[in-house]
Amino acid sequence: MRGVQVFSGRSHPALVESICERLGSSPAKCELGNFANGEISVQIGVSVRNEDVFIVQSGSPRINDSVMEMLIMIAACKGGSAKSITAVMPYFPYSRQSKKKSHRGAVTAKMLANLMVVAGVDHIITVDLHASQMQGFFGKPVDNLFAEPIIARWIKSNVPRWSDAVVVSKNVGGTKRVTSLADALKLSFALVSTDKDRSRHSHHHNNLADSTVFFDAIEPQSMRYRDHLLDGDDTDDADNESERSHHRGLPHRARGPTLNGVSRSGIGRPKAVTIAASPLVQAARAETPSPSASPDPSSRLEPALPSARRPSEYEASEAHNDQRARDVVVGRLIQGHLVDEDHPSSAMSSMSASLANLVGERPLQDGTDNPTNDPMTSSFVSNASSFQPEHALGGTFDAAATSDEEEEGIKNPALEHTITLVGNVKEKTVLLMDDIMDRSGSWIAAAETCVKIGHARKVYCIAIHGLFGENSLEELEACDYIDYVVVTNTFPVPPERIRASKKLIMIDLSNLLAEAIRRNHHGEDMSTLFHLNA
Repeated sequence: MRGVQVFSGRSHPALVESICERLGSSPAKCELGNFANGEISVQIGVSVRNEDVFIVQSGSPRINDSVMEMLIMIAACKGGSAKSITAVMPYFPYSRQSKKKSHRGAVTAKMLANLMVVAGVDHIITVDLHASQMQGFFGKPVDNLFAEPIIARWIKSNVPRWSDAVVVSKNVGGTKRVTSLADALKLSFALVSTDKDRSRHSHHHNNLADSTVFFDAIEPQSMRYRDHLLDGDDTDDADNESERSHHRGLPHRARGPTLNGVSRSGIGRPKAVTIAASPLVQAARAETPSPSASPDPSSRLEPALPSARRPSEYEASEAHNDQRARDVVVGRLIQGHLVDEDHPSSAMSSMSASLANLVGERPLQDGTDNPTNDPMTSSFVSNASSFQPEHALGGTFDAAATSDEEEEGIKNPALEHTITLVGNVKEKTVLLMDDIMDRSGSWIAAAETCVKIGHARKVYCIAIHGLFGENSLEELEACDYIDYVVVTNTFPVPPERIRASKKLIMIDLSNLLAEAIRRNHHGEDMSTLFHLNA
């Protein structure tokens, strides 16, 4: 093509060669090197004045060098009076850091987008961003191409009995991606969810859920009065009545300090506080008997809810025979592998070791010999600061941790997880899918779940970006529950690792990227690339 210069970075030269071959050209001359201290040197070898420049640079194992090299190439072409500069990034670096995961975190993907704009980029072409909202980071046009049509075409051509397969999401965060592929292939879908087994772990005594000061401060007055009415202890009622009459006899200024309208004199006395609407508090105080365990005559005074009714016989039989309930299976996961129900809990060994360190430490006790936290020694600010929820800022499920965080503790011997398979995969081919394949732990756990307790016949692990960090490819190769590992060539994989793997299959996306470059140069419509017929 005339008026076009395609430059290749050092991250993925094989992909650039394939793109230029389909465009009927060759990569433009560019000298890339490093100084002795590691600084990157870029020399553009051709004239780019009034030319449409396309710089192809994907991620690589040396991700920071690839990013810096791309920024220098963009700045060099901008200084050479290029007409337009388009960064073709099949895998966008730092795409997993597109939101704050903690109060002191950084949105690194946004920072990289700002760096590219400052360097002089005019357009970005990428493939399947980890979060599609990242397109708004740039302030420049972004073409986020989809590999789904090409993957769907490959499945139809290479998977035996593909029409009887099931598309399975490796985690809850990838459900939208999986349902889209399932709709394109007209297949059923399922999902795998992994979570910490909280029932086998004790809560830390300094957690926010155990802060009496916190819940006394936020508990509504009506709830306190309702709990007081439901309290069947006559002694407490007599004490409260005498205390109220004592306060009525005192002047207004002589009364003790209050907290949200409640006298602090009541806080000093040990009193059980039950908040039925908070399952977190019930879990934190598992030793407290349930209110429903002991019949309370005053509970009959509680008016029935208008919506409460006895289910009909038809509804009861439907719930008992619901096929969807039988398609949910749950297993125990220890160190990334399924174990039997009678397997000893991993928390026991760590708990026994931690108990040895607690000898001699006696918590404060109230008048009933129950351990409690003294409000004077347990600061509300300290409790609130130590409470760390398992989702990012914003509180929505979309901000929850996904596959890039679940790998952190899945192989920790001190943690036990619960893995849930929702969907029927019995005697079916499983297409286990996610957008990034970096570590192997969650992939192996999901495949093992589908085969051992879901009774799947064959498992294909499919991802768009095959990063294969550390020894993940070799671990996937050694897993007996995985039959094939399918990825695209958006991320470079060393040739020796490709030759050593018998399960790895790479789908070429050079035709998709070449067509995107051609249409962008000629000003043609790009929407066709987003709606390719599978």
